[in-house]
Amino acid sequence: MNRRLAALLVPALLAVAGCTATGQGSATTPTARAERPSPFADCATLTRPPAATGAAAPSGATAPGSTTPGSTTPGAATTGTATPGAAAPTASGAVGAVLPSLILSCFTGGTPVALRDVRGPAVVNVWASWCPPCRKELPAFQRLSERAAGRLQVIGVNSRDTRSAAQSIGEDYGIRFPMLFDQGEALQRELGRNALPLTLLVDAQGRVRHTDATGALDDARLAALVRQHLGVQVSA
Repeated sequence: MNRRLAALLVPALLAVAGCTATGQGSATTPTARAERPSPFADCATLTRPPAATGAAAPSGATAPGSTTPGSTTPGAATTGTATPGAAAPTASGAVGAVLPSLILSCFTGGTPVALRDVRGPAVVNVWASWCPPCRKELPAFQRLSERAAGRLQVIGVNSRDTRSAAQSIGEDYGIRFPMLFDQGEALQRELGRNALPLTLLVDAQGRVRHTDATGALDDARLAALVRQHLGVQVSA
C-alpha cells in the first residue's frame, strides 16, 4: 500500500517542482524606464563663433584679434614679470573680464565645455527651476535664440538644481538652446554673484560686457541689452 502511494505521489511532486522551476526561469527583472530625450540642444556649437555676427563693435569693445593697450589676447601666455604701468588683472566677475576658467558638463552629455572656449557674441542665462523669475524669463531667451540665430549664441547654465527638474522645465517651456549644468554653482562663485536669475553678455573675445541681476527680463529689455552691449540688432 505504501509502495503504491509513493508511486502515485512521486510524479505529482515532480510536476510541482517542474512548474516552480519553469516559473523562476521565466521571470525577468523589470527594465529601467528609458530616459526621456533632452529638450536642449547639443553644446558642440558653443566653441564655434556664430555663423555671421552682423554686429557692430559696441563702445569699448575691440575687433577680433586686436588688443587694447595694457591688455592681452585671451589665452595668450603671460610672464610672471609685471610690466611697468600695466593694469592689474581683471577679476572674473568684473565687466571686461574674460569668462572664468571653468569646465561645465553639457546637459545632453558629450565633451564638457570650457567656458574660456565659448565663442561670442553670446548671452549666458544662469537659472534654476525653483526660481520663479527664472521660469518667467526663459521663454524670452528662447525667442532671442531664434531671432538672433547665426549672429549670437544663447546659452543656459542650470545652477543649484536637479537634472530632472531642469529637464521638466525645458520640456514645459519649449527651451531648445544649449544648456550647461552647474550643480555646485561654481560659475556664480567665480563671478561673486549669488542672486538668480543672472545674465551675462559676452563679446566675440569672450569678455563679459554686462551682467544683469535685476529680475525677469522680457523681450524688449533683452533686445535693448544685446543692442547696447553687443551691437547686435534684434527685434523685440
